[in-house]
Amino acid sequence: METKQTVIIIGGGIGGLFCGAILSREGWHVKIFERHFKLGGGLHQFVRRGVAFETGMHVMGAFHPGGVLHRICSYLGILDQLTILPEDDDCFDMFHIKSDGRKYLMPRGYERFAANLCRHFPEERENIHHYMKALYGICREVRLYNMENPDISFQEFSDGFMRSVGDFIDSFTQNERLRYVMAYCNPLYAGDRNATPVYIHALISKFYIEGACRFAGGSQQLADALAGVVRQAGGEIYTGNGVTRVEIENKNAAYIVAADGTQHRADRYISSIHPSSFFKLTDTSKIQRSYWQRIDSIPNTYSAYTLYLVFKPESFPFFNYTYYYQDDYEETWKHHLYTEETWPKGLMFITPPVTKHDVFAEKMIVNCIMNFDTVSRWEDTVSGKRGKEYEAFKRRCEEKIIRKLEEIFPDIRSCIRGIYSSSPLTIRDFYNQKEGAMYGVRKDCRNMALSHIAVRTKMKNLFFTGQSINLHGILGVPLTAINTCAELVGMENLLDRINAYKTQ
Repeated sequence: METKQTVIIIGGGIGGLFCGAILSREGWHVKIFERHFKLGGGLHQFVRRGVAFETGMHVMGAFHPGGVLHRICSYLGILDQLTILPEDDDCFDMFHIKSDGRKYLMPRGYERFAANLCRHFPEERENIHHYMKALYGICREVRLYNMENPDISFQEFSDGFMRSVGDFIDSFTQNERLRYVMAYCNPLYAGDRNATPVYIHALISKFYIEGACRFAGGSQQLADALAGVVRQAGGEIYTGNGVTRVEIENKNAAYIVAADGTQHRADRYISSIHPSSFFKLTDTSKIQRSYWQRIDSIPNTYSAYTLYLVFKPESFPFFNYTYYYQDDYEETWKHHLYTEETWPKGLMFITPPVTKHDVFAEKMIVNCIMNFDTVSRWEDTVSGKRGKEYEAFKRRCEEKIIRKLEEIFPDIRSCIRGIYSSSPLTIRDFYNQKEGAMYGVRKDCRNMALSHIAVRTKMKNLFFTGQSINLHGILGVPLTAINTCAELVGMENLLDRINAYKTQ
């Protein structure tokens, strides 16, 4: 009987679990080490007052037949374990501007999405259609997004592929209001109009236009299903026992030391944590200095403050879309530019579904952009022991967000029976993300060489995965997992097996 090759995966978040499931499916013996007591990372849920809240993965896409995630999960054999609720066809996103009271309801599908923009801006019809065509054209150029082998041949991207999202949008219209509406979803990717490469805007926009959906019952179901693939194949998953040391010898990862003091060796190693967090586990003197210092110096995306509300029974209506709210149009690119008095600049919130047929909302999750500097005075503290000043800060933040919500829902306070919140410190500590970066490292089209991190590392048998590599979120992290796993099993054969489920 042939002995399986072994891979150790550092971190049991989305990237680590997808890599573990794929490699298990491909015949590898997988060991996953997760420092938290529960698997999932951004898929993880916690419970307050008997209500389960998602920590990060709230809205998804591409779970429709033929969609990328539909194919991947079908290949892994877990699709039937997931309860997926498509967001409303007529409105998967609501963009609400306080200053003029306008509400832009974004409908599903290319034609309907474009027609809706034309309804609001009839004089811009031709420009809108040029914009949509270019947006989808960019997506067609990203081979892996279309589940095509990116390594088949050298690919030259079209002119403007790497331009900034601001330049891209501005090239289609002089209408400032339309420009802001086109960019409404930038909180989903920490957009900087002058730096964020347009392909990020294009991929994420198309991802949701074609298939925005949510987990009914919460995102933990995906983490559990992926873990099940690993365990069913005989793999090992260690929770509450993270990696504390990675020993490097002769430009190879030699072994890892777990929190319980045990040593583990493997043929290959994959780190799914933030690269800067990984380097803290190693002796960097054994790694090329220019390599790890470049990666460690890449700026991170901004973080967030999150409010979790528990509603009284049958007191607040359920809505099946994501709600974006801000004072004025020009705030679209300025959520992270605030003072203590002006925060928060905007809200992004949802009422997560419990079943596929909810009428009333059980809960609400509200995300507000927040820079790590806002909480850096407490960066040397640990959760639960940050002190009275920090707790008072949180109460002020909670009150500010609720007052903002009252501008939309005047009676919302009377519906609330529980209030909880988390800050960038929570994201930093829970996800092991440098500076609580919500979307990993920041991509900058003005210097992509600086912000690019390859899945291959300077250690021959160690690879990176996760949201700081390539693209973040429920779209980017599974695709990056494929890219990482392909280094071990080959890209073409892996994609062939996944694409066998394209029409199923």
